[in-house]
Amino acid sequence: MIDPAAVTRLLDATTMEELWDIHTRAMAEYGFDRLLYGCTQFRTSTSLGNPDDFIVLTNHAPAYIEGFVHGGLYFHAPMVRWSLDHDGACSWSLLAPRFAANDFTCEERKVIDFNRKHDVTAGYSISFKSLRPRMKAAIALTARVGMTQAEVDALWQAHGATILALNSIAHRCILSLPYDSPKRPLTERQREVLGWVGDGKTVQDIAIIMGLTPATVEKHLRLARHALSVETTAQAVLKAVFQNQIFVLDR
Repeated sequence: MIDPAAVTRLLDATTMEELWDIHTRAMAEYGFDRLLYGCTQFRTSTSLGNPDDFIVLTNHAPAYIEGFVHGGLYFHAPMVRWSLDHDGACSWSLLAPRFAANDFTCEERKVIDFNRKHDVTAGYSISFKSLRPRMKAAIALTARVGMTQAEVDALWQAHGATILALNSIAHRCILSLPYDSPKRPLTERQREVLGWVGDGKTVQDIAIIMGLTPATVEKHLRLARHALSVETTAQAVLKAVFQNQIFVLDR
């Protein structure tokens, strides 16, 4: 049964950092002491989008993240591929028949060997139902060192519904909180001009509202497009909305 207080703590979090701290502590109580959450809003049939646009939250060790995320191993991880094609929760025991048959590509074997090196060997993956066609989010719950997959599966049998519900709530909360790329954060002026564009205002309208010249408004829009790596202002508004950088209260 879900603890109402646990749900309230998630819903009351006002920053991504606070939410993630609450959630990692809650999952650790169930034996999952290392989490990796990823979300893309811009995947295509051949790509997950620009990695700079991903939302990535984790409490794994830096050495693991350097190889798995920044090194691109995630793209060939079998459970990541499962998450892209499915919704719901899945035990990592799904891979057992492939282990028995040694049925892995060279790239997948590199991922498996890397995971073993970092004691990422037992756990569960949750793939969240997408709200938009180009969006996909999932979380990998890694069991603490020493737990077997059989023990994880037994734990899930007893508490899986609660764990799934808490992760689903955390996922929805993550999507509602601002998440700025540390490499290219928008300035307050850039957020403001994009917000006015989203409200249907012209450059001339925005200049009057903000007490700026039209040339200065155009400069802020140009810099916002550059920061978001898009070509048009309409794309900039859309991406800023997806990242919860505009149209949010109490930044």
